[in-house]
Amino acid sequence: MSPPFPLVEVSGPPRERGRQYGQQAAERIALGVRHYTQQLEGSRFDAAAIRELVHEYVPHMTAFEPAYVEEMRGIAEGAGVDFEAVALLNARTEILKLGRDPALRRRLAGEEACTGVAVLPEAAKGRRLIHAQNWDWKVECAQTAVVLRVRRDDGPDLLTFTEAGGLARSGFNAAGIAITANYLESDRDYRRLGVPLALIRRKVLESQHLALAMRSVYATTKSAANNMIVSHAGGVAIDFECAPDETFQVHPDSGLLVHANHFVSPVALAKLRDTGIANTPDSLYRDVRVRGLLAPQIGRLTREAVKAALLDDFATPWSVCRPPRAGVTGVVTATVAMVVMEPALGIMEVAPLPALGAAFTSYQLEVVAPAPHHDYPVGARHI
Repeated sequence: MSPPFPLVEVSGPPRERGRQYGQQAAERIALGVRHYTQQLEGSRFDAAAIRELVHEYVPHMTAFEPAYVEEMRGIAEGAGVDFEAVALLNARTEILKLGRDPALRRRLAGEEACTGVAVLPEAAKGRRLIHAQNWDWKVECAQTAVVLRVRRDDGPDLLTFTEAGGLARSGFNAAGIAITANYLESDRDYRRLGVPLALIRRKVLESQHLALAMRSVYATTKSAANNMIVSHAGGVAIDFECAPDETFQVHPDSGLLVHANHFVSPVALAKLRDTGIANTPDSLYRDVRVRGLLAPQIGRLTREAVKAALLDDFATPWSVCRPPRAGVTGVVTATVAMVVMEPALGIMEVAPLPALGAAFTSYQLEVVAPAPHHDYPVGARHI
């Protein structure tokens, strides 16, 4: 079994908490920087070209939220690495895909294939929302991820699982707002530069109000497609299938929402072409498997039931819970982490490489009690 992901706790203004983050996670940040830099350089994309591409994204980062650039500068100072290296970590999805160079993009392609779940309170035994995800990515990232707890003076505290040096990936905040994200690909991708996904997720987790969190996902211009599930402990969850310039919604059915790595919104499918299934063909049944395992338990679902569904090994190694394996591109990936959250209780449980033995560590955040949800009848479709 892999060791637990370390907890990093920071506070203060952006630059200072960045320094604290960099100091505490320096070794894992260095590993992540080395991993992605070597991957790019191995594809004949030299250091100067990497810096040039990173700097193309910095104005978009600054325009979106200047404090995030300050925090990244602090992370770099604390970890003893260049600012460009930390910016790379926070825009690595966009930079690794390198839409400007289709041939290089194909050589760097991986399979960031995740499965997300949201259980609304009326479908849960404890009548508390559950939000969870399997994060499938390069197996080396089991050594570069952390759990980051940010104590804030200017908004709700937040808890996020992320690659070390990253501002956010999946998590929840003290206002009860949670997010997970998984890969999508469309024929509209990489036609223009947008805001890196890590910054959008961080903006969601800094939001006091659900409406503004959803606005950040729905309205922010992106470089490429992505899927984000945003929920609130009071009893709301919406899946946003994002193209770079348009966003489509998928709603829970009978209090249950499951999403893998292909577009399912009929509106989206009528307007764009899903180009990601060729690299993640198992997506076509991963969501079906998880929904099929959870649906018979609607009304009495628990975190343990969600964990069991996300541990499903049907059709392994092309399974919901993926052991390390080479994919169609030859890159070795795995379910690097399973993240299971119950925001009303302030609990995040995380298991590294769960296909090799699911050992969960619990992380805590104090959450302001959410408003009680309306007890919709199970079977109602929320729109």
